[in-house]
Amino acid sequence: MAQILGLPKLSPTMEEGVLVRWTKKEGDKVSPGDLIAEVETDKANMDFNVEDEGVLLKFLVKEGDTVKLGAPVAIIGKAGEDVSALVAQAASGAAAAPAAASKPEPKLDEPPRARPTTKPPAPAGAAQPPPQPKPASAPAAAPTGARLLASPLAKTMAIELGIDLRTIKGSGPGGRIVERDVKAAAANGHAPAVAEEAADAEAAAVEPSQALAVRHARQLVPEADGDYTDVPASNMRKRIAARLTEAKRDVPHFYLMRTFDAAPMLGFRERLNTLLGDRGKVSVNDLIIKAVALALRRVPDCNASWEGDAIRHYHRVHVGVAVAIDDGLVTPVLRDADQKGIGSIAAEVRDLAERAKTKKLKGHEITGSTFTVSNLGMLGIERFTAILNPPEAGILAIGTTVDTPVVVNGQVVAGKRMTVTMSCDHRVIDGALGAKWLIQFVDLIEHPESLAL
Repeated sequence: MAQILGLPKLSPTMEEGVLVRWTKKEGDKVSPGDLIAEVETDKANMDFNVEDEGVLLKFLVKEGDTVKLGAPVAIIGKAGEDVSALVAQAASGAAAAPAAASKPEPKLDEPPRARPTTKPPAPAGAAQPPPQPKPASAPAAAPTGARLLASPLAKTMAIELGIDLRTIKGSGPGGRIVERDVKAAAANGHAPAVAEEAADAEAAAVEPSQALAVRHARQLVPEADGDYTDVPASNMRKRIAARLTEAKRDVPHFYLMRTFDAAPMLGFRERLNTLLGDRGKVSVNDLIIKAVALALRRVPDCNASWEGDAIRHYHRVHVGVAVAIDDGLVTPVLRDADQKGIGSIAAEVRDLAERAKTKKLKGHEITGSTFTVSNLGMLGIERFTAILNPPEAGILAIGTTVDTPVVVNGQVVAGKRMTVTMSCDHRVIDGALGAKWLIQFVDLIEHPESLAL
C-alpha cells in the first residue's frame, strides 16, 4: 500500500532542511537503507536513506526546496498504484503548515491598526472627506493584496508627506521603493492623502514597536538612498543564530583568561614536522587539541554538562573543533582525543575540516562533543571570548602568538606569548575549578613533550 515519506530528523538540532538533490528517480525501486536524497541541515549535508521497500511513485518537493521536519517529500508504494489521493493529502498538509507557522505581512489594503488619537470621533452620519483624485502622472498602482516593497525610511516619509506608496514605482533592488522615490513623487505633485485614514493605512506597514524609531529615521540617518540588500539566511545560518541566542540567554557564562609562554610548543612543533617530513604536518591547533584533551583527563570535573537536576560527567573525551565555512560555523568532533597520538589528531582534524567545508560530514561526526576548541589565532586575533556550545560546560578560545618583551631572570628579553580564554557554564564549572583546569592545560603546553606520553 502506498504511503507518504516525511523528511526525517537527520541531526539532533534539525528543524528543517533543504533538499539538495534526489539521488533516485521517480519509478526507481528502492530497498531499506538505499540513499534517495541529499539534504542540507543546520549542520551539514546529510544522507536521506529510505527505511521501506517499494517504488518511488512521486516526488512531492523539488531540488532546492526548504522542507520542514516531517513534511511530505515523496510517495512510496507498489508500481502502478494510484497515488492521487495521497498527493492531494500531502498538498493540503503542506499548504496548512506555513499558514500556521508564520504571520502574514501587513498589506496596504488591510484595515488600518487602531492607534491612540486625541481627535474626537466623528458624529454618526457625518460627511466624510472625499478621496483625493489620483494624479494622471502617477505610475500604475500595486495590485490589491500585493506585497509592497519599500524601505522603512520610505514608508515613514510617505506617511509624513501623505503620499500613497501604491502610486509610486520603486527604483531600488527588485522594484523596492526607497527614499529618493518618495521625494521625487512629492516634487512631481503627488496629491497628499490628507485624511487620517490614509496615513493610518500607510502606518500599518510599520510594526508598532518600531514606529517611533522609524518616525525619527530621517533625523537620525544621513542623507542617502536608504537602499540595502536582504540576503536570505541559509538553513544553517538560521539554526546557528537560534542556538547562539539560546546559549547566551540561558547559560550563565563566565570567562577565565591565561597568557603563557608559547615558545616551547612552537619549538616542539618544528621538531615534529622535521621528523614527519613529507608525511604530513602538525599545526599549533593540533597540539592545543591534544593538550585540551589531556587536561580534561587530569581534571575530569570539567568534562561535564548541566542536565537540569544533575551534572553529567563524561567518561570519554570528545573534543569539538570549530571550523569556519561559507554558511557560518560547524563543529566536527574528534572522539577519544586524549587517547590519540598527535600525528593521528593532525590527520583526522585535516580530514574533518576539509569535509566540513564541502558539507560532506556525517551526522555522528558533528555530534557528541564534550568540550570545544575555537581558534582565531591564524587570523591574527590576539584574544576573544567564545559562546558555549550546549550542553558542553566549556569552550577554549585561542589567540595568536605575539612577539613581546618579557622579563626572564631580571632581564628583558624577546618572548612569544599566547592568550587563551576559557568560557565556562557557571552551573557546572566555578572559578576555582576552571582555574585548576587552565593550570593543567598551560603546564602541558609549556612542557609539550608530555603531550607525546
